Amino acid sequence: MKCIRTEDAVGQILCHDMTQIIKDVKKDAVFRKGHIITEEDIPVLLSIGKEHIYVWDNPEGMVHENDGAEILRQLSQGANLEAGDPKEGKIALKATCDGVLKLKTDKLLAINSIGEMMIATKRRNVLVKKGHAAAAMRIIPLMIHEDKMKLAREVAGDEPIGSIMPLLPKKAAILATGSEIYKGRIEDTFTPVVEGKLTALGAEVIDKRILDDNADMTTANILEVIEKGAELVCVTGGMSVDPDDRTPLAIKQTGAEIISYGAPVLPGAMFMVSYFHKKTEDGEKLIPIVGLPGCVMYAGNTIFDMVLPRLLADDKVKLEEIQAMGEGGLL
Repeated sequence: MKCIRTEDAVGQILCHDMTQIIKDVKKDAVFRKGHIITEEDIPVLLSIGKEHIYVWDNPEGMVHENDGAEILRQLSQGANLEAGDPKEGKIALKATCDGVLKLKTDKLLAINSIGEMMIATKRRNVLVKKGHAAAAMRIIPLMIHEDKMKLAREVAGDEPIGSIMPLLPKKAAILATGSEIYKGRIEDTFTPVVEGKLTALGAEVIDKRILDDNADMTTANILEVIEKGAELVCVTGGMSVDPDDRTPLAIKQTGAEIISYGAPVLPGAMFMVSYFHKKTEDGEKLIPIVGLPGCVMYAGNTIFDMVLPRLLADDKVKLEEIQAMGEGGLL
């Protein structure tokens, strides 16, 4: 690029977009990269505060911001992400389906540490709705040296930095435990809340049951709904340390792999997540079984809301991931 007086720019080629901002009306490019400046353009450029402008000088070894952003797009865009057109050196990636954002955070940090370039994303493992932005990238200056873009390619490697794991239309069962509802002393208000959260993300509730505070009864019913075809089992209530609370024991008695009983998240500290290994003709299928503490019934955002999209995407939750939820876990 070279910087010249706007009055002297007739016939020159713009090397970046020129943005006009009118409060509460518009923020958009009034002239695009590659535009050849005419005499009539000069008053417009001056009206947006451009007494000097950069025009194309095409120095050797430099990459334009749009071309650099396109390289970052190539390094970032994985499955179920679509890119918009470059605009003022920025490209956004949007989800093509409802799903969980997966990120290679080490590579993301490595690229953002190079300098003069950036990739911003949503947090990993969060739900991104179809059509919503999951990431955006841009080159900070108008031009960047090609060596930096080469370095970005090297640190990114062959696999894309981001992708979306789509939510699957799973069949779910809800088992509400508690002698107070089993014996009709109070109404079950827990099941409708859980059902609403499941159906909002595309799951089908195929079975709903009310059980007593009896570990053997709960264990038997968990196994029954799995045999019936449930691909996710939500057991509500009975998650505290009271003597009548038997849900953790009931889940353990199924033989499920216990990932975590307890989480550094509030509301939701008594949450339990496990996986039942169901034998099938094709091998083995993991059926998530979760124990839901009472907070899920009344709090709008809990550990269950954080983990549920991953359960529906067949994205197995690991113990270390639960442990890491303490940062940002005060909901």
